[in-house]
Amino acid sequence: KEMTPPQRILFPPEKIYMDWQQIWRPGAGLYNLGSTCYINVILQCLTYTPPLANYLLSSHHSQFCHQQGFCMMCIMEEHVRKVLYSSVSAIRPRAVIKNLKFIGEFKPDRPGDAYEFLCCTLSAMQRACLSGSIDLDISSHTTTIIHQIFGGFLRFRVTCLSCQAVSDSYKTFLDVLLKIKAASSLTAALENFVTPKQLDGKKCLKCSKCKKKVAASKRITIHHTPRVFTVCLGRADVRSSRKISQVVEYPEYLDLQPYVSDTAGELLLYSLYAIVVHSGHTCLGGHFFCYTKAKKTLQFLSRHGCLPFQASNGLWYKMDDETVDGCDIHTVLGQQAYLLFYIR
Repeated sequence: KEMTPPQRILFPPEKIYMDWQQIWRPGAGLYNLGSTCYINVILQCLTYTPPLANYLLSSHHSQFCHQQGFCMMCIMEEHVRKVLYSSVSAIRPRAVIKNLKFIGEFKPDRPGDAYEFLCCTLSAMQRACLSGSIDLDISSHTTTIIHQIFGGFLRFRVTCLSCQAVSDSYKTFLDVLLKIKAASSLTAALENFVTPKQLDGKKCLKCSKCKKKVAASKRITIHHTPRVFTVCLGRADVRSSRKISQVVEYPEYLDLQPYVSDTAGELLLYSLYAIVVHSGHTCLGGHFFCYTKAKKTLQFLSRHGCLPFQASNGLWYKMDDETVDGCDIHTVLGQQAYLLFYIR
């Protein structure tokens, strides 16, 4: 159903600007208001997502919002504006903390998971974009600003091993969760993600052509790539609840072409712009911090030594609650990453 053309476009894609519309220095840090580091890192990564920040800074949503009470998009508009326009070194994200119960099952005095908070935040923003839109078909849901930035489609192809009949189904996604136990790199984890898996025994499926349960293979591929590709490296061991602390290498530039349904196309190059890191021995405790890439204004004198002109450069910053420090790409690529944010 999701692959049928939408009856209505909720936000025009030509108005999504992938690069910064303005040049920003790194904004304010965020105070930890209890056990809220898992919230802070997601807020910072979203703040430094250029197409989302451009949209939020335009105040487009709040100008037309008629939602009563809680609205995640309005809260994010106010938050991003405060962070990037602030003249202080750190601010308190009180509006987000105050409305935690509307975002998900979170409490400010209890530790939480950054990935879970990201999923719940994007869902809350998506609901805000759909507020007031009634009788929408499912495909139109994927035309919000949130889905057009973070959203893509996965294709699930099941092939009968008896008659070779093929059945395809599709599912939308805002992020991809990867298993890392047998992977030493992001590309290895992605390769495992798209490798066909055999369905037999209790997992046998009924073939519509054979009219009986048969062994089959199932392959997942990225059918429609997102503008922003968000990856969670699954560090929680489901069986033991322990953290998987192995090193998983990830590149500054990622080509998604080998993992899409049609691999005959050109390069699909993405650039790393934010990561979230978890420090600690278990997933239930520890601390979260992040690294984000910001545009910083550099001033130079003209050739005549008088009027200054500006140039921009993408510089990396470590954001650990209220502390914001510059760093280099080698530091960023040497972390035990938990979440990775890539932009096309």
